[in-house]
Amino acid sequence: MDFDRVLEKCGNFGRFQFVILILYGYTNILSSLHYFSQTLITFTPEHWCSHNDLDGLSAESLRSIYSNVTHPSCTLLEGVVNGTAVEAADGETCENWIFERENGYESLTTELQWVCDKSHLAAVGQSFFFVGSVVGTITFGYLSDRIGRLPAMLMATLAGASGDFMTSFVYTLPWFAFSRFVSGLSTDTMYYLMYILVFEYLSPKRRTFGLNIILAFFYCFGLVTSPWAAIWIGNWRHYLWLASLPALGVLAYPLLICESAQWLLTKKRYDRAVQCLKWVAKFNGRQVEDSVFDEFVKQHREKVNEQRKLTTHEDTFMGMFRTPRLRRFTFTLLLKSVIITLSYDVINRNMEGLGTSPFKLFSYTSLNYLPAGCTILLLQNIIGRKGMACGALLVGGIITTVTGFLIAFLDPTENAVLLAIMIGLGRYGATVAYDAEIQYAAEIIPTSVRGAAVSNIHVVGLASSSLAFYVIYLARFYKPLPSIFISCLMFFGAALCLSLPETLHKKLPDNLVEGERFAMNESWLYFPCFHKRRESLTKNDDNKSET
Repeated sequence: MDFDRVLEKCGNFGRFQFVILILYGYTNILSSLHYFSQTLITFTPEHWCSHNDLDGLSAESLRSIYSNVTHPSCTLLEGVVNGTAVEAADGETCENWIFERENGYESLTTELQWVCDKSHLAAVGQSFFFVGSVVGTITFGYLSDRIGRLPAMLMATLAGASGDFMTSFVYTLPWFAFSRFVSGLSTDTMYYLMYILVFEYLSPKRRTFGLNIILAFFYCFGLVTSPWAAIWIGNWRHYLWLASLPALGVLAYPLLICESAQWLLTKKRYDRAVQCLKWVAKFNGRQVEDSVFDEFVKQHREKVNEQRKLTTHEDTFMGMFRTPRLRRFTFTLLLKSVIITLSYDVINRNMEGLGTSPFKLFSYTSLNYLPAGCTILLLQNIIGRKGMACGALLVGGIITTVTGFLIAFLDPTENAVLLAIMIGLGRYGATVAYDAEIQYAAEIIPTSVRGAAVSNIHVVGLASSSLAFYVIYLARFYKPLPSIFISCLMFFGAALCLSLPETLHKKLPDNLVEGERFAMNESWLYFPCFHKRRESLTKNDDNKSET
């Protein structure tokens, strides 16, 4: 009797799963507020070097006066003569600026005036966010396989919220960098640890529906509302309070859900695993005899003893590199994570200079998360995990290429709606690829190392996020270059997915031995939808021949 059968008796899609999915949704809201807060607090509006002659003038008037100046944002004026700017002598620098704030919103860059020769300060400080994300993902991923999914997730969430709260009180670069480092400790970690916990308690048939619909709705809600919340609050410091304080709600999680029973089994904590399964059964209103749990534990012990004879190594993430097939899968997942995460970050952060308010563009195009989640729900169980991952990257690459050339050859002010639509489609493709990748990786990786392995794969992906700013910088040489670069990565990633095994309708591996044997002799071009069709055609041919 395997774990899925016992969970089915206890209830694998009942009240307990409903509660854990709602908590997963709440975690997604926290994750969206946290991850993209760094974008919202550092938006840099249009600005001009201040001068007494410019006081009280409208933005249109300022643009007109500065029309003959090459760099109006950082050029100090001697004065204004007949509505034309007269530049000051060389060597004089601007010390104050006039900002065209979005509905009066005070961002970090406008309050601290980190523009022109100080414009790099925000980027330097934010880079520590990604350093923290690498440290946090390794640390909490390790802890999730040592002390459990639930406590590691709680620690990660509270660490990130503490960093955001600390950031709201800083005024200098060193403290800003430190607080962003602390904030980065929980980047994606709180999300994917909760994802793993939900993943291990859901029916395999319900995973795609439960995980992706909840992700689409709640993450979308957080992204769409956060820019408007920032504008409504009007200050980046107060917005960080809004983004961080709700994280205290995770302290109630242990009162409603329990630790992963599958993880407890891999750690041979059988009594605690049975206790968790009994809690699930009670929550779901199921009556399960003790003999069922006794038989399950007995068979699991026998299975572990047999596997121990086959290997002398304890299951660890590094153990995935010992055998050839698992090693290939692991390297492929690592490289795929780099491609998808970097593409996702570049597409989601490139919101300025497109003819629309970055706040509104970010909010409106975030609506793509709902159709993205529905796309995964409708197609993933038909075309398979491999087909979904490969197809999302392929389509996303095509959309990104077209968007890049439109940005290059169209005037943003005259084609703002078209560009907004293309940005939204680009985010849609990147979102489908990103969300599909999480479930696919979690299913390929054996249960015994799932926490550490998923975290390390995320580490490599998050480390690549620090390159996003450099990729966007390529636009200074040729406007569509960032889009062309990202689309090439996505096309390569689509081809890379072909080397991974299909996991749809298969018993997932519990340990490294099973992981090495998983989907043995499967073709790189195996897709469930085409395979079923071929089987159907073969059966029809057989029936005709018999007739």
